[in-house]
Amino acid sequence: MLRFVEEILLLLLRDDNGKFINVTQSSIDRAVAGAVLMELAMENRIDTDLDQLVLLDATPVGDSLLDPTLAMIAEGQGAEGEKSDARQWVGQTAQMASGIREAALDRLVERGILERQDDRFLWVFRSRRYPTVDGEAEREVKLRIMGVLFSNEIPSPRDVVIISLAHACGIFSELLSRRELEQAGARIEQVRKLDLIGQAMSQSIQDFEVWLANAAIQGRGFF
Repeated sequence: MLRFVEEILLLLLRDDNGKFINVTQSSIDRAVAGAVLMELAMENRIDTDLDQLVLLDATPVGDSLLDPTLAMIAEGQGAEGEKSDARQWVGQTAQMASGIREAALDRLVERGILERQDDRFLWVFRSRRYPTVDGEAEREVKLRIMGVLFSNEIPSPRDVVIISLAHACGIFSELLSRRELEQAGARIEQVRKLDLIGQAMSQSIQDFEVWLANAAIQGRGFF
């Protein structure tokens, strides 16, 4: 099974030219950060609500895409499960997003899903389907997400997370036409409400975006 980071990157890649869709670098970084944190929540390493992120278990997952962030949270909170602002961890994980993104793309190449062209920023899909844990072929993330948005199909918990992250980072405004976005708006809101952790992480991402914008206006850095 692919990690959220890998699926978010596949969602962001354009089919026609192998480049990322026209979203800002900060949006991609926030999507990657949110994907890592949501994966840690699914692995029962952290918990989060609209105000706080709590360390539940500092034991490494055994995945290089996730464990550096988990270690950072464990160091920041200590072993006593102290509480902290979820927005803080979105921001700090986003600072590592470039390395996480490159590692995830390398992994997708190794899996045979993507092919790297001479230009390191161009990618070609080699496989439109990819294996899950049980060995069955899983539909491409774009097809799955569009299927959820434009039908009454019951989304999987993982697709709810992807939709929440894509909405929080403004990805749908580039993936969908204006008409499609209007048609899917109510459905996106409906799906987002199915997962409380997804709502909390989406709010933390949006709060971090507002904080970052205010900091830029005031001439302050993140630290």
